[in-house]
Amino acid sequence: MIRIVIFASGSGTNAENIIRYFDDSNKIKIIAVLSNKKGAKVLERANKYNIKTKVFSHKEFYETEKILEYLKKEADFIVLAGFLWKVPEKIIEVFSNKIINIHPALLPNYGGKGMYGMHIHKAIVTNRESKTGITIHYVNKNYDEGAVIFQKEVALSNTDTPESVAKKVHLLEQDNFPKIIEKVLINKN
Repeated sequence: MIRIVIFASGSGTNAENIIRYFDDSNKIKIIAVLSNKKGAKVLERANKYNIKTKVFSHKEFYETEKILEYLKKEADFIVLAGFLWKVPEKIIEVFSNKIINIHPALLPNYGGKGMYGMHIHKAIVTNRESKTGITIHYVNKNYDEGAVIFQKEVALSNTDTPESVAKKVHLLEQDNFPKIIEKVLINKN
């Protein structure tokens, strides 16, 4: 059984979708959702499925070994689903090529520090892009620069708003993220 820990900071729709997708799997199990935000909606979503949750502080994540030690005992693989903090190098080293993230744009465009959520969608509309999409990638020490695993595009029109772009991208995330996680894990083993 491959044990996944999900890191998330926000509402948790992608995390919940992943939990549901693997709910009946006999190969892959979501064992916990970790968050850096005490009131994050993702914690409620995880509890609904009896998934363990853990909230951690900035200090615990960056200045102690607490989270790393927890992951070494509990996790085989880490999925970032709307997690906004940069993963410390000590975790990346131990979980090399075992941490993936989803980004709501076609990297390398619209990536890097500060490029998340509506910030990206507003920039895409402002720049009158004809397409956007999602990128699922491995996590390395730089924001959004890890090796690309999968990309999927969606066409945009000149009437799209940041909100309509967000909806289109969210549908791509929901349709593809769990399937790509499964593909990555089954191909690794």
